[in-house]
Amino acid sequence: QVHLVESGGGLVLAGDSLRLSCAASGRTVSRDAMAWFRQAPGKPREFLAAISWNGGSTDYTDGVRGRFIISRDNSKNMVFLQMNSLKPEDTAVYYCAGGRVYGTDLVHEYDYWGQGTQVTVSS
Repeated sequence: QVHLVESGGGLVLAGDSLRLSCAASGRTVSRDAMAWFRQAPGKPREFLAAISWNGGSTDYTDGVRGRFIISRDNSKNMVFLQMNSLKPEDTAVYYCAGGRVYGTDLVHEYDYWGQGTQVTVSS
């Protein structure tokens, strides 16, 4: 069973950058597709970015493409989300997720999730 722990969230100003980390334990996730989602209060969980098992392919939702970068380090069993040019509308709880299907934006396609890390962007 995979356990994911996100970190790196916090309170920042608009225009700042943050790097989120997702550490996996329990087993290697090096053969799994990984993704980042977020959820703002009163809104559904939103897909942000996905990365294939070897990092060779990435996919982003239009709202973050060009600002966010997903990456992974399979030697450390970790996934990252570099977030640049943050906006107040990026405020949400950010979740890491993993599964066998690369590139899907559907919540139910992912097999395991972290507990999330809060990102707050102030104007």
